Amino acid sequence: MSTTAIEVPSAAKRPPTFLLRPLRAPARFVVRRRFSVTVHDADLVPADGPVIFASNHVGVADGPLLAIFSPRPVHALTKEEMFDGRLGRFLLASGQIPLDRFHSDPGAVKACLRVLRDGRAVGIFPEGSRGAGEYDRFHRGAAYLGLVSGAPIVPVVQFGTREPGAGSSALPKKGGHVDIVYGAPFAFEPSPWPRTKQQVEDASATLREFLVEHLERAKKVTGRTLPGPIPKSKDKESDDPDTGIEGHE
Repeated sequence: MSTTAIEVPSAAKRPPTFLLRPLRAPARFVVRRRFSVTVHDADLVPADGPVIFASNHVGVADGPLLAIFSPRPVHALTKEEMFDGRLGRFLLASGQIPLDRFHSDPGAVKACLRVLRDGRAVGIFPEGSRGAGEYDRFHRGAAYLGLVSGAPIVPVVQFGTREPGAGSSALPKKGGHVDIVYGAPFAFEPSPWPRTKQQVEDASATLREFLVEHLERAKKVTGRTLPGPIPKSKDKESDDPDTGIEGHE
């Protein structure tokens, strides 16, 4: 991986970290009282330095489970609608990064780059909203961060966070089992400013192919399948912006 310095404005705000680490162990204990969790191939995650976790997204529990069970504490991009009231204060205190999904959000990008410059981990869900988890829709943010920073992108697949036919806000069933599968990292050569739209588009297509390959491997490792699309009658995430590249096999 290149040692090129990560480009980030000096004024970028550093997300807080004082709740980022202490709650992970107690949260694992609480989660495992409801359902079991198996983490696969965590040794593939770089032990230090900047890293981008790119996970599929099928259920509401994906974000919390990534934050709780990741080998390293994660600053995850989280839709800004979640940052109201007590939950919002908790998310901010635990280092999560608000994201405006409907407009260009340079503040979120700068916060992610600051995290990476500090040698820490960013979490992102390239599909945007919860869905089938097969990367049929793929937003450009993960590839953009990879192009700017050169940070390794670690693929993550989660199984069991939503049952087939359940709505987007459904939790893993009590007594069920969740598998979280990490993959070998992938890195882009850092691309200096200006980065063209076509560069980001091509990088997104390359990254999507890489994540789909890991998804197929994860299915074989676990013997599991994904739950399929969220029924339209139960879909609370249909407001996801119609952007990103469309998946084609």
